[in-house]
Amino acid sequence: MKILVVEDEQRVAELIKRGLEEHQFEVELAYDGVLGRKMALQYDYDAVIMDVILPQMNGIDLCKTVRSIKPHLPIILLTALGTTDDKIEGLDAGADDYLVKPFDFRELMARIRTVTKRHQTPVTPLPTLLTVGDLVLNTQTMTANRAGNEITLTPKEFKLLAYMMRNSGRILSRTEIAEKVWDTIFDTGTNFIDVYINYLRKKIDKDYDTRLIHTKAGVGFILKEG
Repeated sequence: MKILVVEDEQRVAELIKRGLEEHQFEVELAYDGVLGRKMALQYDYDAVIMDVILPQMNGIDLCKTVRSIKPHLPIILLTALGTTDDKIEGLDAGADDYLVKPFDFRELMARIRTVTKRHQTPVTPLPTLLTVGDLVLNTQTMTANRAGNEITLTPKEFKLLAYMMRNSGRILSRTEIAEKVWDTIFDTGTNFIDVYINYLRKKIDKDYDTRLIHTKAGVGFILKEG
């Protein structure tokens, strides 16, 4: 596998490169966001690992740019900023995963395997229209509406809602949501999944008499009619 590492701290970049090469990866380095963008868009990589704080172009903007042009390229963000808001910003930018420095190299390897695995697995066609009660999701046009009212969703909110609708009537744990929706390992130290569930609640339940999203204390969440 060929990996692009965009990291302005040369010592950190070299350590990551050396560690990946010991696992038989081919690694190329970029020390700023502009060069990282050029390389990510010009060459083929199996994944990109990028720092958030970069000179010339920060990692959030770089992630958005790469994701808009190469939507299926796995991206892992590295950062010293570990708050829930920081993680949500990175995921909303299009990152597949988010790893806080300092990290155990074994964890980075696990994240790489996770985000690249889905691109090696044949994809079974899924239904275009998902319906639960008066909530309708069109996975082809990326639109949603409830009782005929259009609902605006971010890409991550849409992906989460689509997964919950495909599994309506079944309790989904935070671990399952992290693995299936974000292709990541659930971090018990953050509450970003709960934050996204609350985002959805405000958009699809707040103004309606019947709630569709329910919390099962200590277990997870379930989307069902009534």
